[in-house]
Amino acid sequence: METSQKGGTQSPKPFRRILFANCPADGHFNPLIPLAEFLKQQGHDVRWYSSRLYADKISRMGIPHYPFKKALEFDTHDWEGSFPERSKHKSQVGKLRFDLEHVFIRRGPEYFEDIRDLHQEFPFDVLVAEISFTGIAFIRHLMHKPVIAVGIFPNIASSRDLPPYGLGMRPASGFLGRKKQDLLRFLTDKLVFGKQNELNRQILRSWGIEAPGHLNLFDLQTQHASVVLQNGTPGFEYTRSDLSPNLVFAGPLLPLVKKVREDLPLQEKLRKYKNVILVTQGTAEQNTEKILAPTLEAFKDSTWLVVATTGGAGTEALRARYPQENFLIEDYIPFDQIMPNADVYVSNGGFGGVLQAISHQLPMVVAGVHEGKNEICARVGYFKLGLDLKTETPKPAQIRAAVEQVLQDPQYRHKVQALSAEFRQYNPQQLCEHWVQRLTGGRRAAAPAPQSAGGQLLSLTLN
Repeated sequence: METSQKGGTQSPKPFRRILFANCPADGHFNPLIPLAEFLKQQGHDVRWYSSRLYADKISRMGIPHYPFKKALEFDTHDWEGSFPERSKHKSQVGKLRFDLEHVFIRRGPEYFEDIRDLHQEFPFDVLVAEISFTGIAFIRHLMHKPVIAVGIFPNIASSRDLPPYGLGMRPASGFLGRKKQDLLRFLTDKLVFGKQNELNRQILRSWGIEAPGHLNLFDLQTQHASVVLQNGTPGFEYTRSDLSPNLVFAGPLLPLVKKVREDLPLQEKLRKYKNVILVTQGTAEQNTEKILAPTLEAFKDSTWLVVATTGGAGTEALRARYPQENFLIEDYIPFDQIMPNADVYVSNGGFGGVLQAISHQLPMVVAGVHEGKNEICARVGYFKLGLDLKTETPKPAQIRAAVEQVLQDPQYRHKVQALSAEFRQYNPQQLCEHWVQRLTGGRRAAAPAPQSAGGQLLSLTLN
């Protein structure tokens, strides 16, 4: 039996060939990084199938990269260049329909054909892919390989207890509210996205893969995975009585390597100000007028230190527009460096940033609607981890009032502290290795202690 080598001594833990894969978007790639790095450190042969956009990042991890060949290359930072016809769809619903078809559904067979070809060079034992990677069903059923899907959004599968995913609605409790949820799920799956869901089922069936008519795209993605490792914990998910039996909460997928920028005047700034606000709108959102500018406007010339990280969007222009002493505006600041010193986190609700804020016990003000951020923001508000402004474009006065409320009301910090403690009970990297070994017939690493999810107890102490 092949074994891994660590520290010059032989470990009895079986060595596995593991292929990672993702749809080409930062929010789909980044959550997989800590899993891939950990598995590589454990001595497994880890390789990555992804867009050329991520070739450099994969190379810096010391992981071999297999680029798309038959699969369409596109850049979600440049929608117009990648999909000129997308601009014909003026509404957000129209754009989402287009994305479901062209970004996800039609790519599945292409991913499969690429992976089938690379398998000749790298006969991997298991695929680890984020949940929207539409090659999952093909690899599982046509190549007969186990697939570990990683839930990079809040649990996206449908539930009889919840409104349809994507509307940013909180769960209803009364009879009429639940009936409304039932109707909305039907309308969303059969009418709003009916053509896209049917196209997905037709493509799967044409390859001989089962696709029941009542399951939408992401229900099928969940069903076809061997196991879904859900990013996060039960405390950041709505209770559901029909939690998928193959879904396991993994804990938060946070960066393994804690980075520090030595060139920042951060400590000097921190000594001058009592309260610190961290604001960002991630790397995908390029319009700085949505979150960054109104937050800076709200606190210019105040006694608050505002640390703004732009992701490279309009940094110099913001510095010129807001030269105030109480501002630090940078392309990038490692969250592990600034979050322990911050008092509140203002963002558009990117999942990774929200999970990092929770891990650092940092209450939030969130304002995001598109790209599924309304679902994350709704959970922040529902679980009282902060305030959800329920808009894509908050006004400076709204942001300031929300920040002040979050800091004055101790319930938000207490709630986020409790969830942070729950986060610390999980080890996503070890859990992923456990499932790699379990699904490939190797010696099974110890799994975490039992956890509660959806009102039920899921025992993960598998032998």
